[in-house]
Amino acid sequence: MKLLSAAEIDAALDDIALIDRLDAQFRAGCEMPVRHHHPIREPLGAGSADAMLLLMPAWTTGISGRIGVKVVTVFPDNGKRSLPSIYGQYLLLDGTTGATLALLDGTMLTKRRTACASGLASRYLSRPDATRLLMIGTGALAPELIRVHAKVRPITDVAIWGRTPAQAGALAARLSASLPAAIGRAIDVRVVRDRQAAVEQADIISCATLSEAPLVEGAWLHEGQHVDLVGAYTPRMRESDDHAVQRARLYVDTRAGALREGGDVVQPLASGAISEAHVIADLFELARGQRAGRAAGDAASITLFKSVGAALEDLAAAELAVERAVGATAR
Repeated sequence: MKLLSAAEIDAALDDIALIDRLDAQFRAGCEMPVRHHHPIREPLGAGSADAMLLLMPAWTTGISGRIGVKVVTVFPDNGKRSLPSIYGQYLLLDGTTGATLALLDGTMLTKRRTACASGLASRYLSRPDATRLLMIGTGALAPELIRVHAKVRPITDVAIWGRTPAQAGALAARLSASLPAAIGRAIDVRVVRDRQAAVEQADIISCATLSEAPLVEGAWLHEGQHVDLVGAYTPRMRESDDHAVQRARLYVDTRAGALREGGDVVQPLASGAISEAHVIADLFELARGQRAGRAAGDAASITLFKSVGAALEDLAAAELAVERAVGATAR
């Protein structure tokens, strides 16, 4: 059995190769049950915060079939013990025998595949000449999303907005030093304080937060923009208001997930601001050519992509990471 640490996964995965693999996997499809949520009541005794066990299975069949399961635990009280609140592991199995092939760090796998799913959506939905990126949020996903968007489009200017300016400044300083080498060209990274002005000036707006109140308002958007909403992964959370969703051509990673879990879609559906027909396509339909993304030369449409994550993405990323890690070892 192959064991892949976070560092080994990070070294093995190339952003563009992973975007290509995700595109191929969405085109081919796989078996993907709805993720399992299992509450664990008061694990530290009466009065302690409830925990959660999440299981995300997916599998393909045939001679090269694989089975994958991501196991994630969320223990909110871990912070009181100086421990991470979230742990994740990914188990990859042979699809013909059930034998264990690899155990991978689930946290790094999730970061890489989530950012590359947004990169895949950007290929279909953002303007090819997009040069200005706004990143809203300064957490672990922010540098991944910035790097991937800058590889997919010719981004030359990155603005970062965060609730804590010091964290935004630290991220900007780190990326100013590392990003040019990662993407192979000069790029300006800076902190912004005026979120509305930053949204108005951007070609691509990417959000990765736990916000329960809109951070991107429809009144701020203009023709040709692409909005990438990655955070707000529960029905109570949201990163955009109803007007933004109404104005945009709306796309999702999977209909089953976004219509049930993503607050940016669930809440306007519940209020009647949009109907399910407002969702133009998911990544399955875009990859298969069944629905259109941004047409060539379309500089007018506002596109919005809502991601909640899919087990298919984990399976594709795990397979690629193991393949590349084994290949590197063989060399």
